[in-house]
Amino acid sequence: MKSQFLIAAPTSGSGKTTIARGLMALFVAKGMKVQPFKCGPDYIDTKFHEAVCGRPSINLDTFMATPAHVRDLFFHYGADADVCIVEGMMGLFDGYDRDRGSSAEIARLLGIPVVLVVDAKSAAYSMAALLSGFIHFRDDVRIAAVIFNKVGSSRHEQMLRQVCDDLHIECLGCVPKSQELEQGSRYLGLDFSELSNNRHTFPVDGQLTDILGKSIDLGRFSTLGVYSGQTPSLLRANSEFTPGKLRVCLAHNSEAFSFVYQEVLDRFGFVRIFDPEREVPNFSDIDLLYLPGGYPEKHLEALVANEACRKAIKDYAEQGGRIQAECGGMMYLCRSIVNDNGEYPMCGVLPYTITARKADRKLSLGYRRFEFGGKEYRGHEFHYTQFQGELPESMTQVYNAKGEAVTTPVFRYNNVIASYTHLYEIIG
Repeated sequence: MKSQFLIAAPTSGSGKTTIARGLMALFVAKGMKVQPFKCGPDYIDTKFHEAVCGRPSINLDTFMATPAHVRDLFFHYGADADVCIVEGMMGLFDGYDRDRGSSAEIARLLGIPVVLVVDAKSAAYSMAALLSGFIHFRDDVRIAAVIFNKVGSSRHEQMLRQVCDDLHIECLGCVPKSQELEQGSRYLGLDFSELSNNRHTFPVDGQLTDILGKSIDLGRFSTLGVYSGQTPSLLRANSEFTPGKLRVCLAHNSEAFSFVYQEVLDRFGFVRIFDPEREVPNFSDIDLLYLPGGYPEKHLEALVANEACRKAIKDYAEQGGRIQAECGGMMYLCRSIVNDNGEYPMCGVLPYTITARKADRKLSLGYRRFEFGGKEYRGHEFHYTQFQGELPESMTQVYNAKGEAVTTPVFRYNNVIASYTHLYEIIG
């Protein structure tokens, strides 16, 4: 039976990302095909998943997609895998509205068991009360096993295993406290700037797998399996995963333009990739220029130096070329980006300046939805950069997950659609 499970935690910062990617590496080392998934809209954890597993990680999000479609994503992309590992987000029951959109909702929807990663550094038998609460909180979410993280000693481990014995829940391992397992961070997620240009190279998997291999009983995962026998709802026709006819020119590189959902890419009929830092795009036989998000503010000198690329994009926009630009892609279309070192000209399609100065940094975060052309579009926004000066007017009202109006603007110029929102699908 295929092993399928969700790695979750009581709270953020418990170590679930480290444990999840370590488990992926261990299974890969055993010669297994591992299909990674990520709950929520996160683009960064998925990059580490792909680097470990050698296959794209797929986002599962019940705000941006229907429950039926989320199930079909799981079965479609995991069909040929030996192991499917879903990494949760935040705490197990944390969603955009109580537990709606949470990791628990994904586990319940897919019918897969939860392995709870628990930070045990400051407690011993008190873990019994915490775990009991999680285990019995929802009877439609099965917490099948526990991995204790940041365990201080062999005596500490014995006490934690007693907790599992008393609660009749499987303890899959106790991971010791280790500086080697600490992760660098950038903005809201892991620092992926150290990933090699070879996207299948993972920088610290040796240390990680060595520690986890000695701490976790990998063989016990095969007993978890699938507990509810869920079956896909739409795959009978398989139409949801048949590539379309859209021919796309995609800006993409390791960091400046890298936030793209794999499912979106797989729906394109043809994709021509170019690097805005080094290449000039070829728009022949193309229906859409897609400028995704990333961190262009970290690569301003290279973007400015490639003047031919910026001019080609501006000319394409002025001639009526169709463009979808999201977050970093929108910033690139603006007149300029300023940081603490000065002002850098961008494509000049949109008459705005973006500030990336430290003094101007402000977190904008959350799900977003808006209507355009009689259809609702959904996505996610997270950034620290802001518009310089007065906030520009939006062509449509944008709302958050709870239906509250937010100030995020959406722009239309000729056939250009641009916004800070990372969208889950192509407009139009």
